[in-house]
Amino acid sequence: MAPLLYLGGLVLVFLLWIKAKGLDYVIVHQRWIFVCLFLLPLSVIFDVYYYVRAWLIFKMCSAPKLHDQRVRDIQRQVREWRKQEGKKNYMCTGRPGWLTVSLRVGKYKKTHKNIMINMMDILEVDTKRQVVRVEPLANMGQVTALLSSIGWTLPVVPELDDLTVGGLVMGTGIESSSHIYGLFQHICVAFELVLADGSFVRCSEEENSDLFHAVPWSCGTLGFLVAAEIKIVPAKQWVKLHYEPVIGLENICKRFTEESENKQNTFVEGLQYSLDTAVIMSGTMTDHAEPDKINRIGLHFKPWFFKHVEGYLKRGKGGVEYIPLRQYYHRHTRSIFWELQDIIPFGNNPIFRWLFGWMVPPKISLLKLTQGETIRRLYEQHHVVQDMLVPMKSLQEAITRFHQDINVYPLWLCPFLLLPGRGMVHPKGEEEELYVDIGAYGEPKVKHFEAKTSTRQLEKFVRDVHGFQMLYADVYMDREEFWDMFDGRLYHKLRDELGCKDAFPENYDKICKSARH
Repeated sequence: MAPLLYLGGLVLVFLLWIKAKGLDYVIVHQRWIFVCLFLLPLSVIFDVYYYVRAWLIFKMCSAPKLHDQRVRDIQRQVREWRKQEGKKNYMCTGRPGWLTVSLRVGKYKKTHKNIMINMMDILEVDTKRQVVRVEPLANMGQVTALLSSIGWTLPVVPELDDLTVGGLVMGTGIESSSHIYGLFQHICVAFELVLADGSFVRCSEEENSDLFHAVPWSCGTLGFLVAAEIKIVPAKQWVKLHYEPVIGLENICKRFTEESENKQNTFVEGLQYSLDTAVIMSGTMTDHAEPDKINRIGLHFKPWFFKHVEGYLKRGKGGVEYIPLRQYYHRHTRSIFWELQDIIPFGNNPIFRWLFGWMVPPKISLLKLTQGETIRRLYEQHHVVQDMLVPMKSLQEAITRFHQDINVYPLWLCPFLLLPGRGMVHPKGEEEELYVDIGAYGEPKVKHFEAKTSTRQLEKFVRDVHGFQMLYADVYMDREEFWDMFDGRLYHKLRDELGCKDAFPENYDKICKSARH
């Protein structure tokens, strides 16, 4: 009884303190209190429910039957929308905006017709064809957990657990194996959609190929994704990972390019800690590990991965480790790359990791839901979350521009092979080309940073070198600039042919701030 009274007293004191200070003050200046007391436990409950539910449905083999019912329900909603008299609002998915990983505020959901899509299951694993068929709200943590239990994996696994297949298809996704396989869209072999007229269609390279190429980056403006077939490959137990500290920007770019061009490397990644210092990592899958070099980085009490990597830079000496495959894939999840250090400043403290690390990270969706307008505005003006995709040949120039315009470190460097095609994103020529994703997440250190001006400067540079901006983050381009960066010929052709103009907004109008405001 006494412990309960003590706990109740603490809660009462906490509530009185919040009342005295004001909820906005606490959420902005002491956000870690709210996150640790409420969001971390809620995140654990959410994850347990999600994974148990997905596992049970898959094992009971009920997912395909439920899936067919869900598709028919989506078709019914679309057809009912079409029967409405007079001018109709655009359609969009009914999933609340706070549930997405994107940092944009989906205000359009308040005015558009919400089509409810509750599709989060793995439908089938076909090891003969080497594909997995999944619904759009299945996420990377769920998919890799099931596949690894039967000895398979995806060739490209974007790092954060909560990234959904639908978001990675309609937007984009990348991983440290992308220098071999390309973007997430390039490991997809088929999409299933409900179109603006309520009809169902399957598309692949051989079947409705124009639509197959146009769906990636379309942001849900060509139809509702209801399933995707994705390549799988045999999994091995370990990743043998080499760490190489590098000094000097020219040397960093040279070594990163060399490792990215080496097809013997299954994985390549760089973490840049300043303009002139970085650690470059290259890895291969293996079934054999040297026992004294095993590092299970996914255990809750282990240091955050980017801090662990920084240790090699401080020591000035490289090394080799063997990391369990699935823990490697999700190595940046626990610290949300390095964003969690701004939310829980002591989160990498050994005591915190041992006692509470098993609850980390808080769900990004819950962080969005509880951030409030005040924090959202502060983040917009004093925080950068951007991924820019540029040709590898422009890497040194690009890092210099990032340093001058925003000065955010660490920078994430992830190479990928951009394949020729007919969609919105492809090399300037007809040949495949090696690109690199530069991810900047954190507080800019340049004086007089201004979100719109600084981002527009980066956007212009990326357009000039024939690069691309990931569309999950704030985009400040005007319409002409946007379609100068992206190839919209096939996209607009299909918008006309499939009757999308009256059913879905153009993706620019969903993505870019100037259009949304």
